[in-house]
Amino acid sequence: MKMWHVLLTLATLVSLRLVDPFLLESSRLSYFDFLQRGQDVVTSEQIVLVDIDEQTLDKFGQYPIPRSVMANEVDKLGNSIIAFNILFSEPDRSGGDEEFADVLFYKNSLVAIAPSQKTNIDYRPRGIGYATFGDRSAEEIRPELSGMLFARPEIMQSTIGYGTISSTPDTDGITRRIPLLENFEGRLYPALALDTLRVAAGDISYQIKTDDLGIRFVRIPKFDSIKTDEVGNVNVAFWNEFTRFSFTQIQDIPEGSIAIVGATFEGSNLISTPVGSMYPHDVQANLLKTMISGVTISRLPEFKIYEIALTIIGSLLVIFMLTKITILISGLGFGLLAFLSVFGANYAFEKYFLLFDPIFCVITLVLVFAHGSFIQFYTNFKQKQMIKGQFGTYLSPDMVDMLANDPSLLKLGGERKEMTFLFMDICGFTPISEYYKNNDDPEGLVLLINEYLNEMTKIIMNNGGTIDKYMGDCIMAFWNAPLSCDNHAEMAVKSAIEIEEKTNALKKIYSDRGLPDINVGTGINSGTAIVGNMGSDARFDYSVIGDSVNLAARLEATAARGEYKEYKTIISSFTKDLLPEQYNCEKIGDIKVKGKEDLITIYSPKYK
Repeated sequence: MKMWHVLLTLATLVSLRLVDPFLLESSRLSYFDFLQRGQDVVTSEQIVLVDIDEQTLDKFGQYPIPRSVMANEVDKLGNSIIAFNILFSEPDRSGGDEEFADVLFYKNSLVAIAPSQKTNIDYRPRGIGYATFGDRSAEEIRPELSGMLFARPEIMQSTIGYGTISSTPDTDGITRRIPLLENFEGRLYPALALDTLRVAAGDISYQIKTDDLGIRFVRIPKFDSIKTDEVGNVNVAFWNEFTRFSFTQIQDIPEGSIAIVGATFEGSNLISTPVGSMYPHDVQANLLKTMISGVTISRLPEFKIYEIALTIIGSLLVIFMLTKITILISGLGFGLLAFLSVFGANYAFEKYFLLFDPIFCVITLVLVFAHGSFIQFYTNFKQKQMIKGQFGTYLSPDMVDMLANDPSLLKLGGERKEMTFLFMDICGFTPISEYYKNNDDPEGLVLLINEYLNEMTKIIMNNGGTIDKYMGDCIMAFWNAPLSCDNHAEMAVKSAIEIEEKTNALKKIYSDRGLPDINVGTGINSGTAIVGNMGSDARFDYSVIGDSVNLAARLEATAARGEYKEYKTIISSFTKDLLPEQYNCEKIGDIKVKGKEDLITIYSPKYK
């Protein structure tokens, strides 16, 4: 397997993660939204929403409602905190600002201010106290705004607090984070929800912790620290549910509630959130509930490093599996790794509200596995094609399929094995050749040889033999390579006996054609030889070499000739010793062959 191709794919994917294109970031954010939608809904008893809805407009007229009317309604509120997610930056057209301010003065009220490109008034409201702990000032960390829209001075002076209504939409336009602080003219202003929490706690200030990386947390002394990202944003838990009242029902709000007022009539602004569109005061309510509950949804900068590192490790494991085991088992391993990445991310959020991204890991694992599987499949396909091309003429189709399906059975390059070798030759070939020559029919001779060798080849292959080569009218074959054959001697002798029987049947056919009589001589020997691909880089054959091979050739040259004319098959004592009992081997002599000092005892085999 060309593993470096897959490693290149992995490197490309990691590079993309470092660049973090929109599609990748969007998929990650969508997964984080999925985690939020999977949470159980939490109902808040303390925080309530007050809607300036269609019912309100039907009763009081068009929006904005005259502030004198609002004053009358707010005056009906009991001992609760009321925060207006509404900008009172313009004078009331009906002149009710003073009346409205007088009512707010006697209520625990807060109003909204908003970042803008301009500032609407010269008046700057009293500062809400804060203290910064750390090496850096929070003012230098938060980017400075160019403008701020404040409520009318008389209104702001009458409230107990105020705060910004701003958000930090992500690249896909969905609001998941809210800044707790805004910097305007070198001074920090809290978010409306943060200052509402301060008022609810009865504190006069809040604290900010910084370090070299940025802002670490904001704290209201009576509550747990509110962890932020490095610039002071908080991830909001949007799985909360709140009781809603129409502005016309403000008198029904329970004592001790925190009421957040906002517009919900048709045409009001909506904000996209992980759980769907919400009205702006719903977002502030969720932020407030997040801080009160102490839910800290965290995604630290180092998480990206962890994710990339784990993705690389998982991908390398997939590559390793693909190089060592089958695609099916590798697929199971890949599936397990992908499952663990998603399960781990889900568990981290369910248990600790930590945002880990499994999407990049899963995408990478899928592409690495797909690429690696394709390469392994293609490599195996080419290997099978090579095996079929190389051994298709040597072995039976079934044996070729066995090799193609399990190439480990084949050890190319040469190995020493105990094998049995068969050489078979047509005896009396010269008269047949003369017959076709006299009839000026060389093509007929070729057809006859091919016909005869085809029948003998079938016998050898059906008995598990490997055809090494054809030499004119001679066949060289062997057993026990490339596939193992424990009874290689028996199968070779069985083939020789069947060759004799088939030759006898063909003799009658050839006699009817008027052809001269033919005979076959077969020599068989067993022993150790070297088997493998032999030849040059340009051309090679799967073949065998060794003294035991040469001895088989010498026995073939002896069979059906001279004093052994009646013995069509001659085997050596080495082969005879490996045969089972059902073979009756007749000793027919001792011969001396070229290259051997000792006499070789030879036998003629027959079935009992």
